[in-house]
Amino acid sequence: MKVKTGGAGKAAPHAEYIAREGEYSKRLEKGEKLEHTEYGNMPKWAEHNPSEFWKAADLYERKNGSTYREFEIGLPRELSEKQRIELVQEWVKQEIGDKHPYQFAIHNPKAMDGGEQPHAHIMFNERKLDGIERDPDQYFKRFNSKNPERGGCQKLNTGKDYAVRKQEIKEVRERWETMCNRSLERAGLSIRVNLKSLKEQGIDQAPERKYMPSEARDPEKRAELMAFRQSRKDTQSRQVAPQDVKQGIDSTMQRFEAYKLKQELEQQQKIAEMEKARLATEAKKAIEIERQRQAKAELKKAMPSKSKGMERD
Repeated sequence: MKVKTGGAGKAAPHAEYIAREGEYSKRLEKGEKLEHTEYGNMPKWAEHNPSEFWKAADLYERKNGSTYREFEIGLPRELSEKQRIELVQEWVKQEIGDKHPYQFAIHNPKAMDGGEQPHAHIMFNERKLDGIERDPDQYFKRFNSKNPERGGCQKLNTGKDYAVRKQEIKEVRERWETMCNRSLERAGLSIRVNLKSLKEQGIDQAPERKYMPSEARDPEKRAELMAFRQSRKDTQSRQVAPQDVKQGIDSTMQRFEAYKLKQELEQQQKIAEMEKARLATEAKKAIEIERQRQAKAELKKAMPSKSKGMERD
């Protein structure tokens, strides 16, 4: 799970992105699956079109303020599409309820191993609904505690320091872990999710790098990930000694480092080629400038002799 925020000017484009609308609809044409979209708690002026709300947030929210907060959550592929939708709806009901305008979408692109990679984008506005009707301009104004009807909706999560926010995110992750595992149990599945790091679980093992769905389409990255997983699987199935496990993981990490080095060398080569081309262009310019200078000098040198000849006539 990732918890993100978006600033002014980013809400409407992000809503379009998660709903796969506009230019992002091309992703559906390429085979990506949009399992579900939904929105709720919108003010009257946006209750039939959530994009109007996000456009207003971008327009009227203060420039250094946040226009939305987002939960980006990986969903168990073992659950059915219907079960995943119900899980996200349950999460929205618990965490957002009827307090904030929200919009969410469930994407399901192909994972690196060829299977499904379902995940949800849940974005919501942090201004709390209070039953007072406001037009778009007033909705995003500063909250007036003495006369709420004269100001905008109250914005939560303001004035909190880093430590408080960090603790809140930890608690959010714990609540999601509990809800997700409850859903898996209801589905009769034995697997469980654990959002704690390997270090927090007391496991001495190199963590697997997480790739974005767009990176899953890179054949080299997909091959490296498969090699990493196979190496880990082989060491676990053989139940080898700890030092051998470490060697297997180290070997895989070395392959990762080799790949990164290859990428860096290729980038350096590109830069060198660009520099070579630039120097060649500059050399050509210098030669042309020198040629023109010499031509002018020759012309200037010839001019006096011609004048003298004319005087003799």
